[in-house]
Amino acid sequence: ENFDLRPGAIIRDLDLRRPIYRRVAAYGHFGRDDLDLTWERTDKAAALRSAAGL
Repeated sequence: ENFDLRPGAIIRDLDLRRPIYRRVAAYGHFGRDDLDLTWERTDKAAALRSAAGL
């Protein structure tokens, strides 16, 4: 309902064709704010809270 889990949609929504993997592999991605990592965005948090009845 809140996420399109088809492979093509995941690639599109997470912008996985953007070549950032070298920077992430060099120092990891946890705790870094210098990278715009699509999989760390919280833009769906409100929709998920609403769906959970919170």
